[in-house]
Amino acid sequence: MTATVATVPAKAAAPERRRSAGWLAVAPLLVFVAISFGIPALAMLNGAFTVKDPATGATSYTTANLTASVQGAYLTALWGSVKLSAVSAVLGAVLGLPLAQAVVTSRFRALREAVLTASGVLANFGGVPLAFAFVATLGNSGILTRIFGLADKGWSLYSFWGLVIVYLYFQIPLMVLTVTPALDGLRVQWREAAQNTGATTAQYWRHVALPVLAPSLLGGVVLLFGSAFGAYATAAAMVSSSVPLVTLQIADAISGNVLVGQENVALALSLDMVVVTILVMAVYLPLQRRSARWLV
Repeated sequence: MTATVATVPAKAAAPERRRSAGWLAVAPLLVFVAISFGIPALAMLNGAFTVKDPATGATSYTTANLTASVQGAYLTALWGSVKLSAVSAVLGAVLGLPLAQAVVTSRFRALREAVLTASGVLANFGGVPLAFAFVATLGNSGILTRIFGLADKGWSLYSFWGLVIVYLYFQIPLMVLTVTPALDGLRVQWREAAQNTGATTAQYWRHVALPVLAPSLLGGVVLLFGSAFGAYATAAAMVSSSVPLVTLQIADAISGNVLVGQENVALALSLDMVVVTILVMAVYLPLQRRSARWLV
């Protein structure tokens, strides 16, 4: 009887020890995240609400920076980034879904692996190299521009729609990577059941596949929106200030290209971007959890 009583607390303490060991294992990651993201976030918040008097050098807390960040050219740039991100995200989803479906239904495993590998590379290919590739191809003196006489037809790569096309270069592969697991989750039995009841392919996709894929598709659009919203180097190398974007406005404010002493306004613009990103993630995470039910 004594041995049994002594064994019960020992068994109850085992899960506690495992939980403690789990926290100890994840502690280095939590410390790294706190240092890498927490300190810059606090500095950004502090700077966004701080104004320095140029005469006395005294600092005070105010909302003037945030007010300025949602007015005039800054508001135009913020709206331009939202518009560019939304358009490229929707087009990337519309074009990426059929490509992902073709990959999933392909009988050639090597083709599937090649497309997914290429998508993983292209989804992370951006910046100055991507801008240079498109300038050499579709710029004012680009190869395709000269061959097809696009300049005479009013084409300009250094415009909103030109930037959309450039962004699609990495948005479409990202959509392929995002939606492929969801397409893999579609059961063959669902299609067979639809066919046995006389449903056409269009009816199957309208009433079965698309409702099941809707959370993943919407989550993919949100993810693509976030990817385009935070992009900087490609747009900076291509359009400079001809297309108003919030990331370019932040760079100009920090460097003092337009006005001197606007560093804190740049921090306020960064805070605006964080708010938009939080709203995007608030939409994406529930959709991701809902879509995960069909991937089991």
